[in-house]
Amino acid sequence: MIRARIKKRLHGAQGEFVLDVSLEVGEGEFVALFGPSGVGKTTLLRCLAGLDLPEQGSLVVNGETWLDTAARINLAPQQRRVGYVFQDYALFPNMTVRGNLEFALRKGADKKRVDALLDLMELGELQHRKPDALSGGQKQRVALARALASEPRLLLLDEPLSALDHEIRQRLQDEILRLQRHFGLTTLLVSHDVSEVYKLSRRVVVIENGRTVREGEPATVFGSSQSSGKFHFAGEVLAIEPADVVFAVSVLVGNQIVRIIATADEAAKLRVGSRVMLLSKAFNPMLQVVE
Repeated sequence: MIRARIKKRLHGAQGEFVLDVSLEVGEGEFVALFGPSGVGKTTLLRCLAGLDLPEQGSLVVNGETWLDTAARINLAPQQRRVGYVFQDYALFPNMTVRGNLEFALRKGADKKRVDALLDLMELGELQHRKPDALSGGQKQRVALARALASEPRLLLLDEPLSALDHEIRQRLQDEILRLQRHFGLTTLLVSHDVSEVYKLSRRVVVIENGRTVREGEPATVFGSSQSSGKFHFAGEVLAIEPADVVFAVSVLVGNQIVRIIATADEAAKLRVGSRVMLLSKAFNPMLQVVE
């Protein structure tokens, strides 16, 4: 269990504001932080990692105090058992893939962990290459493996896939989800992508102007009820779930998730990632596949 309270004065595009957020995250839970740029999401991660110090704050992880400004407790980043994946990879350019992973090992740790991660992440054939010889997707896989090398109690992902194209991004989303479940890692993700939040997280915390304004399951937080009348919107299928004798299809339309009931025949024509047109005839929304 992680309990955190972070309060820090920041300067944004609209002037000065205060980041004032409380978080409680269960062990092994995957939580997304969502909101506009410049509202303090990255600063929150950096404070949890020990890279920034809040004016006021506390952080307790599984009963161990990592931060308590009132008691003047502030563990150094290397003492916090945090894995951090940055948007720009932050790999050491003078080290090979293996060297980057070995550098992240805890003192005295068995180097067999590096071999295991290279195998798990399918990086064995790349282990002797340096970052400048890797593609963006390969660099991000190395960055993720390096974050796991330290055996973290908390994994922080700061828009780790935003610079990648759609196909690679989707593959790495699957990889992140597989690894998070494999290691049972408590994970916090910063993302501006609603479909990514929906796919990866079980709970989303929406932050605006430095404060939490909504939180809950992604389908609830981003859900949208449509009024009657004719309309048509392009969207992307996020999930297809059986519901008794029909199927519930979750479709991303802009930044909203709409749930539509489909028959078995209609659902058979769909797949996650399909582009669809959301149509309405009177009170009955329909889905039409467009690719």
